[in-house]
Amino acid sequence: MRRSAIPFQFVDCRWELGDPARGRELYRAGHIPGASYLDVDEDLSDLSVPDAGRHPLPSAERFAAAAGRAGIGDGVFVVAYGSMGGAERLWWLLRHFGHDDCAVLLGGIDAWGGPLAAGDEEIDRAEFVPRERSGDTVQASDLVRRLADPGLVLVDARPAARWRGEPNAIDDPPGRIPGAQNAPWAEPLAELPEGELVAYCGSGVTACVVLHRASLRGREGKLCPGSWSEWSRRGLPIERS
Repeated sequence: MRRSAIPFQFVDCRWELGDPARGRELYRAGHIPGASYLDVDEDLSDLSVPDAGRHPLPSAERFAAAAGRAGIGDGVFVVAYGSMGGAERLWWLLRHFGHDDCAVLLGGIDAWGGPLAAGDEEIDRAEFVPRERSGDTVQASDLVRRLADPGLVLVDARPAARWRGEPNAIDDPPGRIPGAQNAPWAEPLAELPEGELVAYCGSGVTACVVLHRASLRGREGKLCPGSWSEWSRRGLPIERS
């Protein structure tokens, strides 16, 4: 059982694209003792939102309910770990909704040196009060008008082959936002030019990895929430190489 006197909360955010149940299966098979679980699809997104990409951002109310179930409230320091950007997605959402007391366990559960627990945890619910920020996102409708802006540093977090626009099973159609440079989320972050940093990926999850790494270097950036999955389906300009 979680020890409620400890003012921090581990949160497991593992997930796999194309296998929605896999993250919770991994959690139940073995997680950091006391950790709660938040699902990228169910808790860190709102899949009911139409025409906003594969992982639309949750509303303040929806996220507050999920965070509270996970034991996150005022005075609780959150340590997120996961896979494929799940932990960084939670980190970004927490800050977006005004909870700065959060960090990502670099290396995920593989970096944990202690024992693991199996099954589900009994988590004490908390009250999460959202204080939604503005100015940390850029919508596709605004971004399309700024593609020629020399002060914009637009970064695509997808693997290089998808950034180039090679045919793949995820992007339909394949391609990239014109002018975007590639900073694959699964590789070390390269040096980026000065300017207003905006990150996108396939659906707004792994782009948070780029934003987290930039933050560790003291640089803030903005998220394009719908990312390629929204951009490509709206008939906006596409670039390939």
